Amino acid sequence: MPSVAFGAARMYVGFYDDAAFRWRADHVQNLDRARDAHATIINAAVNWAKVAPTRPANASNPFDPTYNFSDLDELIRGAQARGIEPMLQIWGTPTWAGPAANRLPRQLSSLTAFARAVAARYSGRYPGYPFVRFYGVWNEPNLNQFLAPQFDKKGRSVGPALYAKLFKAAYTGIKGGNSLAQVGLGETSARGRDRHVGGLQDTHSPGRFYQLVAKASPNLKFDAVAHHPYPTDPKQRPEQAVRWPNVSLSSIPRLESSLKQWFHRKSAVPIWITEYGHETNPDPSGVDYQTQSDYMKRAFAIAARYPYVPMFIWFVLHDDAGDPWQSGLIAEDGTLKPAFFTFADIAYQFDPRNALLVVKGGVPNPVVRLSARQMATRSPVGATIGVDMRVILGDSLVAHPQPQAKLGIDDWVTVPVAFTPVKGRTYYVQVQMNDIHGDTVSWLLTLVAR
Repeated sequence: MPSVAFGAARMYVGFYDDAAFRWRADHVQNLDRARDAHATIINAAVNWAKVAPTRPANASNPFDPTYNFSDLDELIRGAQARGIEPMLQIWGTPTWAGPAANRLPRQLSSLTAFARAVAARYSGRYPGYPFVRFYGVWNEPNLNQFLAPQFDKKGRSVGPALYAKLFKAAYTGIKGGNSLAQVGLGETSARGRDRHVGGLQDTHSPGRFYQLVAKASPNLKFDAVAHHPYPTDPKQRPEQAVRWPNVSLSSIPRLESSLKQWFHRKSAVPIWITEYGHETNPDPSGVDYQTQSDYMKRAFAIAARYPYVPMFIWFVLHDDAGDPWQSGLIAEDGTLKPAFFTFADIAYQFDPRNALLVVKGGVPNPVVRLSARQMATRSPVGATIGVDMRVILGDSLVAHPQPQAKLGIDDWVTVPVAFTPVKGRTYYVQVQMNDIHGDTVSWLLTLVAR
């Protein structure tokens, strides 16, 4: 059993590491390592400039011959085969569309068309191209490095308003290609100066950035806000307090309440942590291996206190000689750091596929959703999936339904649990699914009746 206890939280836990999962010679083995660590999500960049180095004839066509999705296709198929959900981050304006990778395209419609093509390709509608649920738009757009300009020649803030336009264009395309997709606003860096300083990179703090995005587009549609709450130094503890409007792990509650105010949201704003990590020795900014493991436990414990944080992505899985950032859980020589095993314990407990669900007491046949991503590797949308359920209360088996379900376009199935929960009771449901190929998947659900 896992050794780390954080209560009842559930969230997608995984990695952002394109080198490890796409380009290294051992990328297949690294996907296996992610699965062994119980990862449930892998974040990957979709570099528009590299996928479309020349202008496509039909930019909205997910199979336009100009597009090169080969390594991304392989990653997404590999993730599906291991039951892992992918997340794709679109960024990087090609030279045919705009002046530089970190600039807006001359015509925002070109980004909309590309985003539509990406989302349609991975909408589940085309056999052999798995479903992708989660998307981000641009990396750290509050930094001039990734989105320029942040300030105009007179020192006035322009970056947030530019990003509002950029995001809206991509959001429209993604939803047009796949209406089930969830799109995160931001992927912001943890800090910024909020003023032009000569000789230094122009930056906005995340709090001020989102406030100005909302001012520019108060009715902007998004499904979540994505953020990178790194401490100011990799050696700093996860509990580090920073001056608002910079945002660390400990100040995420203030960010969430502010987002509700700025964007006039009545319900909680989901916040995706799409990058976080602590480097290790011998990097000068690193900590020793055991401290990295301890900081990881503490970081996840903080995130677990926030019910509106359904995602936590660690940067990176595998240290690489070509990357100066050494926060991986696997050293360059292949040694597993202690944090690898800590991560596996945490990810197992947080696994959203082993769902914690609140159901209404006295109402029969509560409906649950079950991940069948591995089965979708060989079974088409609509395939029949057998579901064996054992509903347990204490030491007693109270129901043993065996329904059949149809594989959904998103690689999940929806099925009722044939029993009537009693208010005030907590039930455990052991689930085993099977298909005609003999593939099986098992989950453990917790149903709390209220």
